Amino acid sequence: MSGNDIEIDGISIEAIVRAVPHAREIGMKLERVEAGRIVMSLPYDERLIGNPETGVLHGGVITTLVDMTCGMAVWSSLDEMAPIATLDLRIDYLHPAVPGKTLFADGVCYKKTRNIAFARGIAYHDDPDDPVATTAAAFMINSAGSVPQAKEAARLFDEAGNA
Repeated sequence: MSGNDIEIDGISIEAIVRAVPHAREIGMKLERVEAGRIVMSLPYDERLIGNPETGVLHGGVITTLVDMTCGMAVWSSLDEMAPIATLDLRIDYLHPAVPGKTLFADGVCYKKTRNIAFARGIAYHDDPDDPVATTAAAFMINSAGSVPQAKEAARLFDEAGNA
């Protein structure tokens, strides 16, 4: 990871990302962390192809990347650990991801109320000014969920040094 990590209630954002099973499985990596802003990457992997004839990544993989990135941006903006849940996620696909290239996502939490956070983001290869997709999302803060279980999973992964 390049860039500083942020801790919420003693748990790092990087540990939280590593503790999410689907993020680990598809190879998501944390690239940059700021309060309210996260950049993640997804190396190209043939297992994630949506069209075998073209080698283009499946749209669901891109959705997963931007949802996770925007969600982590919301979490990085919180003062204390709280469960969040995606309420709404709109994605505009602007062009196909390029086969063989790493995909990046940049997510920003730009507004929070007591119960809702709003984020926007982009997925891109080399140039953020030429996005593969753009997204706008809303997240519920303090949704039903288990903060103690999430904190424990993140702590265990952090202590084990799992990547």
